[in-house]
Amino acid sequence: MKGPLMRFPFTRRAEKAPAVAPVPEARDAALPSMVQSNPALVSFLGMMDGATSEPVTIDSALGLTPIWSAVNFLSRTLASLPVKVYERQADGGRKAISGHPLAALLNGAANDETTAFAWRQSAWGDTFTAGRQVSWIERNGRGDPINLWPLEVAKVTLRSDGGRLTYFYRDGSALGKTYRAADILDLAFMPGATRLTARGPIASNAKTVALALAVTKYGAKFFDQGGIPPFTISGPMRTAGGAARASADLTQAVAKLANEGGHALALPDGHALNVLGFNPEKMQMVEVKRLLVEEFARIYQMPPAFLQDLTHGTFSNVEQQDLQLVKHVLSPWVKAWEAEANLKLFGRAPGNHYLETSLDAILRGDLLSRSEALAKRIASGQLTPNEGRELDNRPALPGGDVLFMQGAMAPVAALAKGETKPEGKPDE
Repeated sequence: MKGPLMRFPFTRRAEKAPAVAPVPEARDAALPSMVQSNPALVSFLGMMDGATSEPVTIDSALGLTPIWSAVNFLSRTLASLPVKVYERQADGGRKAISGHPLAALLNGAANDETTAFAWRQSAWGDTFTAGRQVSWIERNGRGDPINLWPLEVAKVTLRSDGGRLTYFYRDGSALGKTYRAADILDLAFMPGATRLTARGPIASNAKTVALALAVTKYGAKFFDQGGIPPFTISGPMRTAGGAARASADLTQAVAKLANEGGHALALPDGHALNVLGFNPEKMQMVEVKRLLVEEFARIYQMPPAFLQDLTHGTFSNVEQQDLQLVKHVLSPWVKAWEAEANLKLFGRAPGNHYLETSLDAILRGDLLSRSEALAKRIASGQLTPNEGRELDNRPALPGGDVLFMQGAMAPVAALAKGETKPEGKPDE
């Protein structure tokens, strides 16, 4: 972001931008990543399909609707959650700082070219496909973060020199660039203990992805042939040449029938057709695809309802799956991102400032339930009216910063002594 920044205390020691000179060779590890679209590179990366002949790449995996749905849903949902910067108060409370430079960086624009939403969505998208995403934190002369620049994972190599991690980036120049780990936001799907390696969901489950690709390819080929399965022809064919000609003629007739949308096929007298292999209906391809949806739901630990599978969905369990998504899927990813961002943006000793992702927006229920919950919290002294209005994105009102509580409640001991009975009224 251009222009002067508001001065807020950052506890990180002011340092210059990371050096460009390459570090001495030590222990290197290229960040493992799935190839985007070139199947020829799959074997080179050790990511062969295994059970089928279908090559597994990120592009081919995203062609499967369950993976497409899971990656898009998770990346867009996590990118849409607001990030707030808080300051710890002397009384143990905290205060949100809307004007903090990092709040603008993480919610407005990550750099001069990319919105914060686009940067965060692409970061999560890389994490849920390639298994990792890295971004360089550009700092000013005081060491304050001013821009976040995503790096291509395939061009990054991690190096361990004396136990200290550095990130070498092949940016096209002769020397490349080397960044300190403290200047890199590194979000990994399943990081190794030393962070030199990480596992991604697609590469680690390549056989399951290859199976789904094979099923999809078979179905497409089957219906491309007009829904006619492979078959054999039997009848009076005395020579091999005659059998070959009959096979070619029949194949041409079937293709013409499929293209013209016909339903009847004439056969020579004494000849018969026999289906070769299994009929797709008997194979229950629909059931296989449904099973694969459940498999991908397990891989991403998502409730099936969020992959548009309502086979076992009911009114009550879908609502519970909604809670499960927030508690057991989104919340752990949010915590992982917060830990990495707080460490790299504020330092190991963050002082009085830290950032936190708000899950309030996604936890909102229907209007009636939400209104009743806010009313109860305000009436019981848990929230001030203005705090309740803020949760609904409404402006504060005069006098709304005072806590209220119903006055009919009293200690049990006082009630036993009759100390709370209103004066001037006879005992009942």
